[in-house]
Amino acid sequence: MKYGLQLYSARDAAAKDYEGMLRAVSEMGYTLVESAGFYGKSAEEVKALLENYSLTLVSTHTGYGEVVDRLPETIAFHKAVGCRDIIIPGAPLGTKEEVDRTVEAINRVLPVIEAEGLRLHYHNHSGEFLKNRDGIVAEYELINRTKVGIELDTFWAYNAGVDPVAFMDTYRDRISFIHLKDGIAEVPGDPNSHAVGRSLGLGNAPILKIREKAIALGITMIVESEGLDPTGLEESKRCIDFLRSVDAE
Repeated sequence: MKYGLQLYSARDAAAKDYEGMLRAVSEMGYTLVESAGFYGKSAEEVKALLENYSLTLVSTHTGYGEVVDRLPETIAFHKAVGCRDIIIPGAPLGTKEEVDRTVEAINRVLPVIEAEGLRLHYHNHSGEFLKNRDGIVAEYELINRTKVGIELDTFWAYNAGVDPVAFMDTYRDRISFIHLKDGIAEVPGDPNSHAVGRSLGLGNAPILKIREKAIALGITMIVESEGLDPTGLEESKRCIDFLRSVDAE
């Protein structure tokens, strides 16, 4: 089974030694990666490093402003690095006015991106599944009012009280990627409850059911573990070791 790693998981190592981080991730057994910044390296440098360590950049987390305000440069970078999928990791959605502006912006850039042979997706946190200040659930506004793809962060959806497995079934045609993530959600669906990330297998999210559904639907699984406990690379290693033990069963 192929698993990807969201490189934010190893951001501490990346900031010190980007190439060394990629080498370590490859040695762990990850074959796919999703970026969380490139630490000043050019597209050509990143592409060469990925090829050297037999890693495929399947998607990037690219800031909302980079997509909306600097689209030509963003498209050029993705073409040069050889990555088709652009994922917005968050956007202004806290009010009805912000939702409307974000919807308009996505609908404006999406056909330009698609005309270049690329794809655009949106990555959720918990907030998109909870009512914003004007009582709007932003995730469903994006789903219903745009054709943007969905990268489902399964833990943050679970923390918001959403059943990730059912959501994957319902929106299977919109989801190309999920974040396979674990954590402790004290009271799923309660915006005032505390949530904290954990390595796979150490939280209360339904990781095994999510994994099974992703395999059944052919959705790419991107592991993310945010805690740097005690380092990002050690968390990333715990996660893939857990998955390999599940694969072996």
